[in-house]
Amino acid sequence: MSATISILLTILFAGVVLYLVQKLPIDPTMKQRAQFVILIAGMVSLLGSLGVF
Repeated sequence: MSATISILLTILFAGVVLYLVQKLPIDPTMKQRAQFVILIAGMVSLLGSLGVF
């Protein structure tokens, strides 16, 4: 049950942060890089909660 909650919170947090990055008035290249970093961090967090790392 704890892993499920952790996964849901990670997905929710990553989604909110990705949405907020889209709203920032910065260069599109920087937005793309920020989105990439957020997705990688989210995937690492998900894999950690599943016990892979």
